[in-house]
Amino acid sequence: MKKLVAYITTSYPSKEFTVDLALSLKENGVDSLELGVPFSDPVADGPVIEKANLLALKNGFKLDDLFYVTEKISKEIDTLYMGYMNPFYHYGFDEFLKKSSSLGVSGTIIPDMPFEMAQKYNQSFEKYNISNITFVAPTTPKDRVKMLVENSQKFIYMVAYAGITGSGRDEDLSKTILDIREFTKTPLYIGFGVDEKTCKAKSKDLDGVIVGSAFVKHLLDDSLSSSEKIKKISNIAKEIKTKINE
Repeated sequence: MKKLVAYITTSYPSKEFTVDLALSLKENGVDSLELGVPFSDPVADGPVIEKANLLALKNGFKLDDLFYVTEKISKEIDTLYMGYMNPFYHYGFDEFLKKSSSLGVSGTIIPDMPFEMAQKYNQSFEKYNISNITFVAPTTPKDRVKMLVENSQKFIYMVAYAGITGSGRDEDLSKTILDIREFTKTPLYIGFGVDEKTCKAKSKDLDGVIVGSAFVKHLLDDSLSSSEKIKKISNIAKEIKTKINE
């Protein structure tokens, strides 16, 4: 069965809301949850997730809020952190991984940590049993694909196109998929521009999908109550999980 990974912005509109949403997503087909760590300059993200980041920060988000949510949900749903290196570095990266591991986090997704930098922290990732997710883009040359994926863990984040999240563009990924499959058996999930309309086509020949902006845009809909937001996002998750496995 193909997997569904969901991204939501932590602590927007509140940390208790994030807990409730996470548990509802688990009940509606989400296999793994990326807790988005709000940051002022989310360079890989489009306007929807960027706005949610900034609103969470405006509301006073702190890493302690992230840890609070994690403690509440990690025993119920596979939990990863998706964020940028700056806040992790300022916390103390080794200490951040140690804390994450103690709370049950299984992996990190750090778009602005290039492969070469990640090598510096391999011992810490291994020590705390946390997988650092590998990114591969359609523009990645085959020799670099080999280097990136040979020791990949948990899953590979297949970027659907060069750009930012939520753009909804299409590129021919067939060659890149073949290149990746040649060098690893690690599951391959696709992200960027995946929603309830595109998920079935984008998941072809892959092991799962990663969905973010299609959920987060409903967090920003002030016409909905908190319970309506949770119901709407959960229903979309259920629809996506069904479609990718038809």
